[in-house]
Amino acid sequence: MARHAVLSSGANTWRCLPCQKSELRLDLILACGQSFRWRETAKDHWTGVMGGRVWTLTQTDDTLWYHVYNTRDRQEEKRTASVSLQEDNKSEEKFKVSMKSEEEPMPVTEQDIEEERILRDYFQLNVELRDLYSAWGEADPHFRSIVEIFRGVRMLRQDPTECLFSIICTSNNHISRIQGMVERLCQNLGTPLCQVDETTYYDFPLLSALADNNVQERLRDLGFGYRARYVQESAKKILDTHGLDWLEGLRSVPYAQARNALLTLPGVGNKVADCVCLMSLDKAEAVPIDTHMWQIAKRDYNYADNSKKSLTDKLYQDLGDFFRRLWGPKAGWAQSVLFCADLKKFQYLKQMQHVKQLKKEEENQDEMSD
Repeated sequence: MARHAVLSSGANTWRCLPCQKSELRLDLILACGQSFRWRETAKDHWTGVMGGRVWTLTQTDDTLWYHVYNTRDRQEEKRTASVSLQEDNKSEEKFKVSMKSEEEPMPVTEQDIEEERILRDYFQLNVELRDLYSAWGEADPHFRSIVEIFRGVRMLRQDPTECLFSIICTSNNHISRIQGMVERLCQNLGTPLCQVDETTYYDFPLLSALADNNVQERLRDLGFGYRARYVQESAKKILDTHGLDWLEGLRSVPYAQARNALLTLPGVGNKVADCVCLMSLDKAEAVPIDTHMWQIAKRDYNYADNSKKSLTDKLYQDLGDFFRRLWGPKAGWAQSVLFCADLKKFQYLKQMQHVKQLKKEEENQDEMSD
């Protein structure tokens, strides 16, 4: 049984990518409600499931570090690569190198290359935040006021199936409870991947497992309530009406078409559809609006809503259009920064920034007095 990896115990089993914290902040992105599969298993170390693999991620100021736990298939590929290296290198010196202890770094395999590709794709590292943050700050004074505290917030590119059925669970719910529901969903319907420190990690369930006729009853027993019906009926409708590849195929159609298609599923309303479009279907212009974002619009943007007391379809559309005009084609990415900045769990960052600013002002006053 493996133990949760910690970078300080030795970097020989880790791989890394150059990545500034201003481009990626794990502590913000993995805890803000985009994905519900990640847990902090050691200080600044996050363990979760991505691409059918179990990962632990951590970072330093300019480097993203990652450790992938061995499944049976991955162990076999590593062993085969090592044996192949031994056969190819006949000299005694190279033979000794290939026979070094398992603590030495293993040869780079196609699996390693694929894992780096998965990681880059998941965090969309091809998108540079610096220019985006600059443009949003120029267009939006409120965004400019929080930008230094919340640099590094970016959109994940999740598996569409996992994203859809996780977001269905968010209705009238909070992040910690959603995490528990998604974990129980995976434990009961997903495939076990590996065990780490007595914790078994599971892949997200297949559509066929979610669509099973017995799923509603099982999920109600697990505390899903009315969401149990939405999960099962949406999965069944996708399989019966559209097919296995339908959700991923929505990545290649326009935003409005993808959104309207999602709205035909049981339990999918405006916000759920926009979350799925933004977080898994490459629709960066999608701006999920809930009562939380509505309050931000009124409080920080003086948005006039004609005293409406509920978030109607028209108000939802108008708010989305307001933010799209303000922030441009990647408005959904900008919205994620504001949403993150308004979460209670991250208010300490604003307090820390305020203390730093006061300290800086005091130092400037001292210099002037001297």
